[in-house]
Amino acid sequence: MAGLRLLVGALWLLAVLREGAAAEAGAVAVDGRRAIAATGEDFVCATLDWWPPDKCDYGTCSWGNASLLNLDLSNKILLNAIKAFSPLVLRLGGSLQDKVVYGTADRPGPCAPFNKSKSEMFGFTQGCLPMPRWDDLNAFFEKSGAKIVFGLNALNGRVPLQGGAMGGNWDTTNAASFIRYTAGKGYKIYGWELGNELSGTGVGTKVGVAQYVKDAIALKTTVDTIYRGSPEKPLVLAPGGFFDPRWYGEFIAKTKPDMLNVVTHHIYNLGAGVDRDTQLMDRILNPKTLDGMAGPFRDLQGLLKAAGTSAVAWVGESGGAYNSGHHLVTDAFVFSFWFLDQLGMSAKFDTKSYCRQSFIGGNYGLLNTTTFQPNPDYYSALLWHRLMGTKVLEAKFTGTNMVRAYAHCAKHAPGITLLLINLHVNATNHVSVAGRGAHAGRKHGGRFAQPPGAAREEYHLTPEGGNIQSQVMLLNGRALAAGADGSIPGMEPVKVDAARPIAVAPRSIVFVHMPDYHAPACA
Repeated sequence: MAGLRLLVGALWLLAVLREGAAAEAGAVAVDGRRAIAATGEDFVCATLDWWPPDKCDYGTCSWGNASLLNLDLSNKILLNAIKAFSPLVLRLGGSLQDKVVYGTADRPGPCAPFNKSKSEMFGFTQGCLPMPRWDDLNAFFEKSGAKIVFGLNALNGRVPLQGGAMGGNWDTTNAASFIRYTAGKGYKIYGWELGNELSGTGVGTKVGVAQYVKDAIALKTTVDTIYRGSPEKPLVLAPGGFFDPRWYGEFIAKTKPDMLNVVTHHIYNLGAGVDRDTQLMDRILNPKTLDGMAGPFRDLQGLLKAAGTSAVAWVGESGGAYNSGHHLVTDAFVFSFWFLDQLGMSAKFDTKSYCRQSFIGGNYGLLNTTTFQPNPDYYSALLWHRLMGTKVLEAKFTGTNMVRAYAHCAKHAPGITLLLINLHVNATNHVSVAGRGAHAGRKHGGRFAQPPGAAREEYHLTPEGGNIQSQVMLLNGRALAAGADGSIPGMEPVKVDAARPIAVAPRSIVFVHMPDYHAPACA
């Protein structure tokens, strides 16, 4: 069966290259002598949110039953989609997390769900997480193998200030009771995060940096106390907001060297989900626009290095287009151009984890909210997770600016993995690989030469019917879809003569595993 798939894939690749697309040549130079950055082992992360079914944006209600309070935990695709990562980091949080209370013993009275209210921040009342539901969620997380980061309500105890800010110390009572309940049950938590989008100018409201420092230290103290003597102490993360250099600079300086494990920030760099699909796609397919998105990654890396802190950078939430995304853009093939470019770009600046909004829910979910079928970005994320190792290599592409190139040491395998993204609408790019510091053979005119008879593994991603707004992704010409039993499809590569250039079809993405590229950085 595997041999047949390779044959079918190879025949498909030949057919694609005969379709009459214009031909261009390019080269990617990979410096294998040293790593330029490193990600965390579990770089790919996704979020689960609190939004109820009646959360609507621009007249569209796209969340369905995807909330942590009502998600169908018995769905087999959901379970298998998480298990396929072995493991997947899931960050539980979002806009409503600062309105969530926890139904623990310290809080008497009913544990009521969110209700719509136009007078309330974000249009909803306070909501409560019942402990039986938390028990069910943890049973599911254990079964799926997920690693959980929980975003805590950081507004408890605050009082309104002038200018839309909130002041006063964070009241830790309910959060501490919840953490204590969780630890007492033996539920494994990878990290506890304080607040959602309260930094800088904030979203909905804001908290000043000096106060936030005090509250982050209070969370650290609470976690240290509850988990004292535990062999696995959870990470402490904050502030989970949009990057503001001055606010973040002061926050990092006052929590160094070790009051925090992770500094989190959010990314919505494509604009509003209400924008026309053509506007959003023009941004996604414009290399200059993509290049301009590096600022927050680079600047946060610089702040952390300059401060001498042990804390590392995560993207705690990123959905591209805010207010739930845009149907047939952020849940379609075209979004993988942006998503994979973001993963590649952020990794070059020492981002340790990148959490995609959302795993399910809204118009930017990795899974379809109704059918649970994986959207194209799910398969892009899974291939990255399986193929791209933690060590990031310098990869410089020469030729058209419409091809994006990233390189990492291969994950748990010899050699390197390349990611090539062709944004060009009608040109196939034939990419040769040049190497510095590689030991797999000779070079001809700067081009890297593989040993005689060597093969590489290629994973070509294209949209069904050539339509980049399709929600069906093809891998080497074969449509990817979950099985009737909820199984996630296998993803087999095409084996190609390593001496040939890599053919990247128009508007396509290719992962290339080169096992015979022996880079010293990957030893």
